[in-house]
Parts: sequence; C-alpha cells; structure tokens
Amino acid sequence: MSKRSASDRAIDGQAFAKASGSGAKRDENEVNDIGEFEDAWEDEIESEEEVVDGEAGDAEDGMDVDEVMPAIEESEELPPAPEAFIPGTHVLGKDEILEPDDSVYIMRHSMNVTWPCLSFDVLRDSLGDERQRYPATAYLIAGTQADQASKNELSVFKMSSLHRTQKDGDDSDSDEDEDALDEDAILEFRSVPHHGGVNRVRAQPLPPSSPLPPASQPYFTATWADSGKVHIWDIRPLIESLDVPGYSWDKSRTNKPAFTINSHGRAEGFAMDWASSGNANPSSLRLLTGDVHSKIYLTTTAPSGFNALSQPFTSHTSSVEDLQWSPSEPTVFASCSADCSVQIWDVRSKGRRSVAGIEPAHESDVNVISWNRNTSYLLLSGGDEGGIKVWDLRNVQKKGTTVVVPSPVASFKWHTAPITSIEWHPTEDSVFAASGADDQVTLWDLGVEPDDDELGTLMNHAPDSARDVPPQLLFVHQGQKDVKEVHWHPQIPGAVLSTALDGFNIWKL
Repeated sequence: MSKRSASDRAIDGQAFAKASGSGAKRDENEVNDIGEFEDAWEDEIESEEEVVDGEAGDAEDGMDVDEVMPAIEESEELPPAPEAFIPGTHVLGKDEILEPDDSVYIMRHSMNVTWPCLSFDVLRDSLGDERQRYPATAYLIAGTQADQASKNELSVFKMSSLHRTQKDGDDSDSDEDEDALDEDAILEFRSVPHHGGVNRVRAQPLPPSSPLPPASQPYFTATWADSGKVHIWDIRPLIESLDVPGYSWDKSRTNKPAFTINSHGRAEGFAMDWASSGNANPSSLRLLTGDVHSKIYLTTTAPSGFNALSQPFTSHTSSVEDLQWSPSEPTVFASCSADCSVQIWDVRSKGRRSVAGIEPAHESDVNVISWNRNTSYLLLSGGDEGGIKVWDLRNVQKKGTTVVVPSPVASFKWHTAPITSIEWHPTEDSVFAASGADDQVTLWDLGVEPDDDELGTLMNHAPDSARDVPPQLLFVHQGQKDVKEVHWHPQIPGAVLSTALDGFNIWKL
C-alpha cells in the first residue's frame, strides 16, 4: 500500500460552507404602464442643478451652507470567504444553513423518491468500465420502507443525464456552459411489489468487465424482508424495459420471487452477501444470510435451481449484522454481530463453527464490515460507538490456540453516531468510504502519512479536541438526513452513491 504525505492530499476538509439564511433583500422597482421604470423617490430628491442653485442663493444671503457630501460608491471589497463547516467543531446558528461548495464536486446530484430506500446496490451495466465522460448513467436496485407493508416495492432505478456540475465561481463563464451545468438529471424506474419492508438488498456479482447477461438470462437480486423471508428476484427484464422503448416483459417472471428462503422462520435479519465461483462457472452462486437470532444460512445454486441448506452456522451469541465473502478464498467468509465480535468461517469446517475470531472487535455492536478485494488480508469494521477499525487478518489466530486479541492496524473515532455502512474502494486498496447516523459520509485514505510534526497522531487515532482532524480523513459529504448505505460505483471511478431518508445522492470529487 503506497504512502503519501498529508500535505499532498488532493482534497482537504469538506465541501459545505456556512451561509446566512436571512439576508436583507432589495425591493425591485415597479414598472409603469408604458414599460418604463419609475423612481419612487423622484419628487423628494433634488437634482444636482437645484443643489448648485441653492448653494449660490444661500451664499448671497450670507447663510451657513452645509457641505455637500460626495455620492456614496459601492464597496469593492470582496465578501468574506465561506468557512468550511467541520462537524463537532462548528455549530449552525439559528439562521444558518449548509451550502455545498460546488467547486469541489466534479459531479453532484440529489434525487428524491416516494418512499425511503434504506438499502440499495449498484448494478453493473454494458456501458463500459473506467468511464470518465459526462453525462454519466448509473443503474441501482433498491427496496422501500413504506408506511404499510402492502405499499413496498423493489425498484430498478436508471439515473441518466448526470452532467458535470463543477463550478469555479468565475462569473465570466458563458451562458452556454451554465445551461449545460444546470441541466437536471433524469430518474426512471421499474418496480415490482414487495410484501413487507426491505431491510437489505444485494445484486448477484458479475465478473469484472463482463457485460450484462442477455435479457433471456436471469440477473438475480436478493432481498431481506422484515417478515423474516429472503426473496430472490430476476430483475433482468426490468433493466431491459428501461433501455428499450416499448419493451414488454413477462410479469410472471418478475413480479414473483424466483426463490424464497424460509430457513430463518420468522426471524428477520440484515446480513447478506453473494459470491460467485468466478469466470469458470459464473452461474454457480452462493448466498449467505444472517438473522437477529445469531444464525447464518447458506444457499447455493445448481443446474436445477436454488438449494437452501438447513444447517446454520452458529458461533455468534447475538444478532448477525453483516456478512462478507473472502475475495480470495471461495469457502471463507467473515461476519460481525451485536455480540461485539468479528468471526471468520470456512464452510468446509465440521460443526458449522467459526475457525477464528476477534473478540471483542469493538466496545459495542459491530454493525458493518468490508473485505478489501485488492489486499485480501485487510478487513474494515464499523461499530455502534462510531468507531472505524482496520484489521490485518494475518494477526488473527485460529481458535484452539492461545487466544490473543489482535490490535487493529488503524482505528478512527471521527463519527459521533453509529456507523451504518462501510466499503473499500473497488480498485484503490487504501481508500474507503463510510457513513454514519450523524448524517456524514466520509472518505478516507490509509496511504496518507503525517507530516513530521504530526507523527504519533495518525494510527489508533482518537482526537483529543474537536478541531483535531485525522490526516487520513479526505472528505466529509453532508446534506442528507439519516444516511443508511454508501457504495462506490465500480464502473465510474471515484463516483459515490448514498441513500438516506430524503433520497439518493450521487457525487464525484
């Protein structure tokens, strides 16, 4: 993992500045019937000639004359520069609001939906990898949390006309450029009914650089319903209908699950992750699901269809919060739980017990984990206390040996509320994104080294003062309420998507 100085970071701080929400406004001049502007104070202000005549007359009479003041010219002083808002340091005043600094974002779009979608996943498309041109297009799969179970839906969203929005504040920009920047993004969607709220949704993995399967072949998505059932859906026809005008699909294929996992009984859950056997056999899928009763079940696929295995994995003592397959070992996966631990498993082990673990990993519930796909011995975890930790799995000993609780290779306590989502960058092995219940989405880079006078304040970092910002903290994105999930777009480098109670954000720095 390469290192670089904190002074070399491309982005420092965050993109929201404080601005007053109650500035005084100037009254506009009214227009008369013939289209000319009328001076409302015309009769009360003397003309320049009248003032001169008056001075002459007063001088002849020997009277004192007040000195005529010169006309007041507008100040050429620039307004004060906006102040970067640092959470935990600054507090918004009564009449202050946060305004995004659009000179920082290359692209930033916000999209509202009918019902909150508190879980989503980015869908691969056939538009190519490493996309840099604008306008951009992105596809998502999301499930709703409606006020009634019968109103919930599973939706495929197509975000298009995602134009470059960056502005440098130069008023000399041409009108043509401004029009291009201000063009609204387009949000289209296709939905199928989903009984019950969607706790989590995940799409099956597709091999890197592979196009979408043909419309005649399935593209599966799994949903964790609050009813305790896990449904598997074929969403490929919904994507096709967004791309091909007039496309008609068989609703019997999309409106009902292709398979339902009933292994969890009535226990709902949140933890879920897919894995594929790779390019050799991409149709051979594996799906892990974990519930609030501490059980983890494995579902596999075969030519005949899905097969839900009946024997659970049982080493946790409380709710299973998140699951991640190993990116390098097809039989190994990790889990985290409200029992404060992270466990490592091998599906081949007898007794369905974990083979290694970090106990405790956090001082409270471990909410989310992410396995680095480029450096496979690094694992991220986010806790209910707001802490983020980076683990070197080479230091985690197998069970049955002398148990020594490993120390994280890095630990950060920046968020002030539970971590709700965390994810490594798909190609940069030192960069990750996190979101918290404190309405922040943060970007981090472990490759940033402190300057000489900052040594000792980086790793295992717990700020002593509110102004002490970790050098690895690259960026803070705000403006959403109760952020639940954040994902990188695997085909648009640097693009981040997040969902919250008030809708979706997609942005790039």
